[in-house]
Amino acid sequence: MTEGNFVDYVKIFVSSGKGGKGSTHLHREKFIEKGGPDGGDGGRGGHVYLVGNKGLWTLFHLKFARHVKAGHGGDGGGDRSTGADGDDKYIEVPLGTVVKDKETGEVLFEITEDGEKRILAQGGKGGLGNWHFRSSTNQTPRYAQPGLLGIEMDVILELKVLADVGLVGFPNAGKSTLLSVLTSAKPKIADYPFTTLKPNLGIVAYRDYQSFVIADIPGIIEGAAEGKGLGHYFLRHIERNSTLLFLVPVDTPDIKAEYDILVNELTKYNPEMLDKERLLVISKIDMLDEELKAELKAELDVAFKDIPYMFISSVAQQGLTELKDKLWAMLND
Repeated sequence: MTEGNFVDYVKIFVSSGKGGKGSTHLHREKFIEKGGPDGGDGGRGGHVYLVGNKGLWTLFHLKFARHVKAGHGGDGGGDRSTGADGDDKYIEVPLGTVVKDKETGEVLFEITEDGEKRILAQGGKGGLGNWHFRSSTNQTPRYAQPGLLGIEMDVILELKVLADVGLVGFPNAGKSTLLSVLTSAKPKIADYPFTTLKPNLGIVAYRDYQSFVIADIPGIIEGAAEGKGLGHYFLRHIERNSTLLFLVPVDTPDIKAEYDILVNELTKYNPEMLDKERLLVISKIDMLDEELKAELKAELDVAFKDIPYMFISSVAQQGLTELKDKLWAMLND
């Protein structure tokens, strides 16, 4: 899928159907002069549903379908026949889709399970026919209820990628390269910042046919929480990850300072990020000999007393098995 086809934010207008009106029919039959009321009820208007589909991972299919309208209910008929219900509309969305009211910004609900079905806009109720209004004092009521109107609303659909582990790092930190060697994903890789403009998902095959999902999130820059760089466009995708993997290249001038900036940007965006499990991974370790590696380890032991860290090299395939073991242990602790 190309980056242009990755859509994680759409605005759509939805309209449920209005209910059919009740009938004012009076029974007429040969030899029966005054058969009385027998008007049926109107059918309900069609609902607009959202349905989770694990086969989708983008909202691209809704990019050009900005209006979704359900069918109107049919009117009631004679002989107490009820009108047909309006046709329901089903909008399939990827798992992790958040639905918001465009006017108020209120979160209405989230779709997180395959096959989960939620009513977004409820159809109007059909009106009662005159059969319901007969009485001893009014045996031939010539009135019935109109159907209730449907609901019209503008909503925002916002996708937050569902993954177990989120890769966090500055642009060009090597996140896409790491994803490509841990999984069968084929992210775009090049030697310039912001190569990744959309989240890339990959499945890490683990021991005994087990697996977990890892997401390469577009690179963070200082000020991302205020919208700089790719800003909020990608930060929401990290919210659902249970574990955050901070990737910092070994040739970074100040590893601790870079890590602090990353944590600070996440915290400014959502303070709950601090509650997630964290692992610091120092990449490109093949650039150092054993002596330099030992010196760096001594520095990191002081700087990161409470945060676990480890060394890897995606290109030289060093430390990758240990990384999988560590991530699996953190996810299943």
